[in-house]
Amino acid sequence: MPHEITTTISIAAPPERVWSVLLDFARYSEWNPFVRSIEGSPSDGSTIKVTIQSPTGKAMTFRPVILRNSADHEFQWKGNLVLPGIFDGEHYFCLASRGAGSTAFTHGERFTGLLVPMLRGMLDRDTRSGFEAMNRALKQRVERGSA
Repeated sequence: MPHEITTTISIAAPPERVWSVLLDFARYSEWNPFVRSIEGSPSDGSTIKVTIQSPTGKAMTFRPVILRNSADHEFQWKGNLVLPGIFDGEHYFCLASRGAGSTAFTHGERFTGLLVPMLRGMLDRDTRSGFEAMNRALKQRVERGSA
């Protein structure tokens, strides 16, 4: 049974400014407490290397495929644990203009696979917490102008 985590935050900046920080992978280690690094090209169909660090301190590296990179609007990848169907995740970032130079930033992931029922508690606790920490850090980085 699929399980989805969705988080949102309002950022006092236009989508273009949020996007420029979000896709500046080389500087993630300066501000991002959850996605510590991304290596590779963010083009549709390419494979990237992503390292995350959960709020509990556990680090994990995986190699997802970019599903969508729609400038100033949506960035999405899909990864899996070992083999497809065991534990898969479609991770997404969506930006929507709220007018007056404000952006609604949505950050989430849709999980599918055999292990999802067993990992639901950890996903709801640790993964959600990691997403929210990244959202707050992105908001702070963009709003203080360190793009």
